[in-house]
Amino acid sequence: MPSQQHISPLPYFPDSADLFSAIANQPWAVFIDSGYPHSDQGRYDIIAAEPIITLVTYGKTTQISKNGLVVNSSHDPFDLVKQELQANQSEAFAGLPFNGGAIGYFSYDLARRLEKLPTIANDAEHIPEMAVGIYNWAVVVDHHQKQSSLVGQGSNDEHWQSLISLFSALPTKDQSNQFRVTSTVKSNMDKASYTCAFQQIKHYLKEGDCYQVNLSQRFVANCEGDPWVAYQLLREMNAAPFSAYLNFPEAQILSSSPERFLKLEHGRVETKPIKGTRPRKAYPASDWHQIDQLRYSPKDRAENLMIVDLLRNDLSKSCKTGSVKVPALFAVESYATVHHLVSTVTGLLAEGKHALDLLKSCFPGGSITGAPKIRAMEVIEELEQNRRGVYCGAIGYMGFDGNMDSNIAIRTLVHSKGSIRFWAGGGIVNDSNLDEEYQECFDKAAALLSLLNKLSVK
Repeated sequence: MPSQQHISPLPYFPDSADLFSAIANQPWAVFIDSGYPHSDQGRYDIIAAEPIITLVTYGKTTQISKNGLVVNSSHDPFDLVKQELQANQSEAFAGLPFNGGAIGYFSYDLARRLEKLPTIANDAEHIPEMAVGIYNWAVVVDHHQKQSSLVGQGSNDEHWQSLISLFSALPTKDQSNQFRVTSTVKSNMDKASYTCAFQQIKHYLKEGDCYQVNLSQRFVANCEGDPWVAYQLLREMNAAPFSAYLNFPEAQILSSSPERFLKLEHGRVETKPIKGTRPRKAYPASDWHQIDQLRYSPKDRAENLMIVDLLRNDLSKSCKTGSVKVPALFAVESYATVHHLVSTVTGLLAEGKHALDLLKSCFPGGSITGAPKIRAMEVIEELEQNRRGVYCGAIGYMGFDGNMDSNIAIRTLVHSKGSIRFWAGGGIVNDSNLDEEYQECFDKAAALLSLLNKLSVK
């Protein structure tokens, strides 16, 4: 049965991080962040807490907590989220992206539930492969219209009125909260080990196993304090349109991703893969040169096109026959520390398909695996020393109304048990240069390394 949804206007504040601070330390508080006002590339922010259902997947078991009861299920995690959403279907509010539904992360390693992959890399994460809350209220901020709304199931009850009061004024800033990095940042690959992995990938490419393989390294440091403090600094230093902060019991996720994975709005599907990167330069002339170099690079365009073809195939599994198109190829988008080569692939969702069907059929995103996808993932498992966890998975929302938006979880830090870590990498193709690819890891990691350096104990 469709649930009755309500909407109440709230005062507009230009920086939603100030609003989220009121609930940032609540378990399962979530902030889907457009990056505004530090970036104007995004439009909507979504804030929510107090999920009515949580789904947490470890290995082959998903723990579903609902109405004070906990049930374990061995069913497909994507399908379990889909079932909870379908049980609470509702109509969309015109002009708003979300009026309640699922928010959370789907880790890269959740792919093991979809494909048979080897078990080689060390799992140093020890956090769930999936953590998703089902939220029956949310604050939605529209920075284009400069409007804020409380949406969800309520309207007259005392709790609804308390939420209106809570989000109608900015909380007093707590200056006592701090976050400190207490060790050096270490990578799990030095230049020698990266070289060995790079050369092995080149061998697989030559033998025809793959056309492209994404190779990443993991950075880790010890830390203490409140990760929400670190995230607020991160969004100032590296604002991005598909950012998020998730305060889950097992881990906190700090994402400043520039890459959209899948958007579904009223049956229209869009994905925007990134392949091709150049570092920003301080002087405008030099920076424009970087853009031109990236835009017309035969290698980067070929690499991008490989992933576009892979995603066209992935979208076709859930989209109407003949509807998958490529309206934009090889566009350059610029961010705080890098330029990226970005293409756009679109389609129309097929009859009877759901947002979770689309996510499942495309998971994980081809831009961070390589092609063909399954063989590339086998090579990644062989050559990367640690499991990726949340990195290169997806973070986003799937609404009761059937709409969805999600990122590829790159430029993403994971905090748990006194440790903070992130990953950076790039696609290796036949004409890739070792030194350039190794340096690209650090170009992509620049903002996160700078953040941790700024927060380090001197």
